[in-house]
Amino acid sequence: MRKKAILLALMLMLAVVTPAALAQPEGEKEGVALTVYNSNLAVVKEKRFIELKKGVNTVRFTDVAKSIDATSVHFKSLTDPDGTGVLEQNYEFDLVSSTKLLEKYIDKKIKVITKDGTIYEGTLMSADSAQIVLKDRGKNTLSLIQRADNVKDIQFPELPEGLLTKPTLMWMVTAEKEAKHLTKVTYMTGGISWKADYTVVTNKDDTMLDISGWVTISNYCGATFKDAKIKLVAGDVHRVQPRQYAPRRKGGYEGAGRGSGFQEKAFADYHMYTLQRPATVKDRQVKQIELLNKNEVKVKKIYKYRGAQVAYYGYRNMDAGFGRNANKKINVYLEFENTRKNNMGIPLPKGKIRVYKRDEEDKSLEFIGEDNIDHTPKDEKVKILIGNAFDIVGERKQTNFRRLTSTSMEETFEIKIRNHKKEAVDVEVEEVLYRWVNWEIRDKNTDYVKDAAQKIIFPVKVEPDGEVVIKYTVYYRW
Repeated sequence: MRKKAILLALMLMLAVVTPAALAQPEGEKEGVALTVYNSNLAVVKEKRFIELKKGVNTVRFTDVAKSIDATSVHFKSLTDPDGTGVLEQNYEFDLVSSTKLLEKYIDKKIKVITKDGTIYEGTLMSADSAQIVLKDRGKNTLSLIQRADNVKDIQFPELPEGLLTKPTLMWMVTAEKEAKHLTKVTYMTGGISWKADYTVVTNKDDTMLDISGWVTISNYCGATFKDAKIKLVAGDVHRVQPRQYAPRRKGGYEGAGRGSGFQEKAFADYHMYTLQRPATVKDRQVKQIELLNKNEVKVKKIYKYRGAQVAYYGYRNMDAGFGRNANKKINVYLEFENTRKNNMGIPLPKGKIRVYKRDEEDKSLEFIGEDNIDHTPKDEKVKILIGNAFDIVGERKQTNFRRLTSTSMEETFEIKIRNHKKEAVDVEVEEVLYRWVNWEIRDKNTDYVKDAAQKIIFPVKVEPDGEVVIKYTVYYRW
């Protein structure tokens, strides 16, 4: 008899424990995860406990992003996924405002009090930013009340149905079991994006550099994500809808120090950077978190001269004057290999690189140029355009042009590179063969390298206060 009583007590205990066990799946808890893309897009994954009774429930989910894509929302019960389903889903964004309230009260009674203490009561006929029109049915008169700084108070009998103080997701949910369900809501939102910014410091001879990278997350989506697990996706993600960029607005700015930074991994055809600690991303905030810090990276300075200001446009060009206008500027680049051997070997998200150089006299860092880089995989080269050389000058002119036959022609160029620096420099002289696809270099006074189908490069060394002259003749046929 005693054994039966004990067994019955255990069964009753299990019956009581079961709903609680349903409510808390092992290892699951409330929290938010944020995956941000560098194209004004984020995916929010939030877990919350929600009380559900057996049968049909109306669930309200507040504090969501104002820039939410309502068509992307997904609701799931982690406590009882098989026994819980969504019958209807709505996104309510008809938020309370003076204009909304007045619109809801057209043809209804309200009370308006002006600053001089006058009280107007009647049926609201119309309202805009300039004035309010009330009808006193007893006196059959209309009152035109100027708004501006005149109105002190507007009183409504009650708050109309359907108005909310926050954007709200609403579901009609059917549940087989009454319990405190842990639910997961996933949705996409605009108004939040991230970018990478890099700072480079070169040594005295421009042979080595130190590079640091920072992630900047800009949040104007209308929601704050507290203690979020943050992932950043770098890559060109294709989207069907045209991109909508959030307007630039003022907001808070917050930096983060070193420690518990990002862990990178390949993900699909992109790269993902996961922050190794939770972080709060506030609404209207710009947050910076360190991405990388590398020292003693070998770098090469490159001087490049592009004298011609034209390109090949896909057709035969017989205009003798085409391409005569010449550029005199010599571009300055810094190039380094993104390899482990060179203390790098990290997939670099696209972003802006600012370059500084130390002034040896006072040890201060001085800005010398900046450029944008695209997404760069490991084991590829990174080339940074930092500006134009002051003491190196190029000169290019056409010295001959003639038609040989009805299907051929040739022209000759003379290019001069002058170096006014105190040390010798290596310059890459780039020439685009822009008249036709079939070409041949028939005469030259220095060697060249074919860089592309219609581009050649003459690598030259120019001594201090020296000049190098390049002459070549190109033959075209069709």
